[in-house]
Amino acid sequence: MSKKQKSSRSKKNNLELYKGTLEITRSGIGYVVVKEDEGDILVRPNDFNSALNGDTVRVQVTRENSKNGRKDGKVIEVINRKQSDFIGHVDVSASFAFFIPDTDKPMPDLYIPLEKLNGAKDKDRVLARITKWDSGNKKPEGEIIQVLQAEDESDIAMKEILLENGFPLQFDDEVMEEAARLPDIIGESEIKKRRDMREELTFTIDPVDARDFDDAISIKPLKGNIYEIGVHIADVSHYVTPGSELDNEAYRRATSVYLPDRVNPMLPERISNELCSLRPHEDKLTFSAVFQININTGEIKKHWLGRTVTHSNHRFTYEDVQEIIENKEGQYAEEVLLLNKLAQHYRSERFSKGAINFTSTEVRFKLDEKGKPIGIVVKESKEAHQLIEEFMLLANRTVAEYVSNIKVNKKEVPFAYRIHDVPDEIKLLPFVAFAAKYGHKFDTSTPEKIASSFNQMLEDVKGRPEQHVLEQLGIRTMAKAVYSSENIGHYGLAFEHYCHFTSPIRRYPDVLVHRVLATCLDGQPVIDKKMEEKCKHCSNMERSAMDSERAGNKYKQVEFLKDHIGETFLGVVSGVAAFGFWVETVEHKCEGLVPITSLIDFDDFRLIEGDYSLVGKRSGRKFRMGDKVWIKVVAANLSKRQLDFEWVLKPDGEEENDAPVSKPKRAKREKDKPKGKEGKKKKSSGSKFHD
Repeated sequence: MSKKQKSSRSKKNNLELYKGTLEITRSGIGYVVVKEDEGDILVRPNDFNSALNGDTVRVQVTRENSKNGRKDGKVIEVINRKQSDFIGHVDVSASFAFFIPDTDKPMPDLYIPLEKLNGAKDKDRVLARITKWDSGNKKPEGEIIQVLQAEDESDIAMKEILLENGFPLQFDDEVMEEAARLPDIIGESEIKKRRDMREELTFTIDPVDARDFDDAISIKPLKGNIYEIGVHIADVSHYVTPGSELDNEAYRRATSVYLPDRVNPMLPERISNELCSLRPHEDKLTFSAVFQININTGEIKKHWLGRTVTHSNHRFTYEDVQEIIENKEGQYAEEVLLLNKLAQHYRSERFSKGAINFTSTEVRFKLDEKGKPIGIVVKESKEAHQLIEEFMLLANRTVAEYVSNIKVNKKEVPFAYRIHDVPDEIKLLPFVAFAAKYGHKFDTSTPEKIASSFNQMLEDVKGRPEQHVLEQLGIRTMAKAVYSSENIGHYGLAFEHYCHFTSPIRRYPDVLVHRVLATCLDGQPVIDKKMEEKCKHCSNMERSAMDSERAGNKYKQVEFLKDHIGETFLGVVSGVAAFGFWVETVEHKCEGLVPITSLIDFDDFRLIEGDYSLVGKRSGRKFRMGDKVWIKVVAANLSKRQLDFEWVLKPDGEEENDAPVSKPKRAKREKDKPKGKEGKKKKSSGSKFHD
């Protein structure tokens, strides 16, 4: 048995125990997913022992079928509860109340003492929290946290998304009190412990509506062509200490979540927007990577890592910097242009060494005062974004390389690396075969050759009809980047050593990295035996955050197109299945399903998996990923976050590959519609492999 298996499997009274996640079906039956080759363990409702859907539990095997290997079990311990807060309504009687959750997963109602109603009245929609659930008691006890207003349906939907994915909506009183006690003033004794860089020209570059600035860049000429360039990161670990209430809550969340109309932060605003935010004209405690660089060649002569105190002279937006880059003038133009020159040099160097040039398409929503989307536009990654990205990558890589060389008793120090595995051959081969149909050849003999083939394909495909589908399918063939104490390198970035050091305000792994780095710089590296466990937790919460963000974007897309029922848009086939195909609108990047049942009158369509297409049996009419099609919006279901489209024939005068001609009037009106307005900006993640 592998070490991994041993870690989640043990014995008690000769009965096997497993640690895993409880997943409850709509029918009420549960399965504990142990993430091993052992198979899931079936758990019946009477054996949940207060566990709820998504909880991490310890389950005891009670029976095993020797014929099919199926295991039955019972939960003996809830290790970690995924969700403690729920949205639903309250039923109030004369002497007590019950909270009935809005969920399709079976769970008991909560008993609410009248003194815990917090102003809620009978039938109110509320946010409730489990406060007590004694063993053997079928009814948990709870309290009402907030009464929700019926007219704030979008707000409630966003809160539900966060709760379903395990993110609390507010901080406990103990956390807020601890944050409030942190000092505003930086003492002289603390400054003396640090490198004082307050006199260096320093500025931040962030989205226009950013409130927390966790990174800044400084620049100073030295001798000749050598410049000192510093990457300065908010020193969150100075304020958030191990074992504190702030630290426990930050670890639990592990990441901030960015929804279209809000941020659910990892840390209270007292830290994220005040103490640690590198706001202009304020002294701040920072952790820095400082480089001496030849600006003509990009060669790094030397570097320094350590704690600093800095002072930002100016706050730039991405738009400000992009304007300087394009017009060659503006405040600190000389410094910005020099940094951009270096960034573009490092970017080209990365790709020449095997980094893959995938970029992700992001949308932003323009919202009215009630949070309703009134416009959607596609965000572009320009040189201003790449400037920041390249220097953050440089700092992340440098820190990871430094720690990897520190040894204690000839062993590496446990560290939170950011790793990305090579492509899986099973996923890669179908994609290679599909790309070949468009004339793109892949050399799969080595991981390096695969990366080179990807970059050549991405270069060749620019501006061609198949660009979108090949980029999307190519990304899907890639492994997911995760956190791990076992360093295998980062394939997508072509880095042997990599970590996340640059965003501790919004990512807990960066806090872990700061702590380990500090002990190494002090010459007393700390051996954290739970580092791998922490890395796995952070990776899991990162996936939950991504699920939340996708769901939030989808809700806003549905909310936006709900006002466009019956209208026709040009789209691109973004996925196919036996039951239909998905289409993403070109103008708004909103995705919906064209069900195969809506195509019955046209032909009998069958899925051709290897071709990623649906093909008509009689006509040969094909819907393949990447094809442009016209669709009509026929339904928008907010509760399911689902859009239903109907395929329509090509309007006269419109360009579309391989589509028959039809309805001119509808499309002419749509053709003349104005484009979407500028949307709400969020932090750009830039490259697919850098967040």
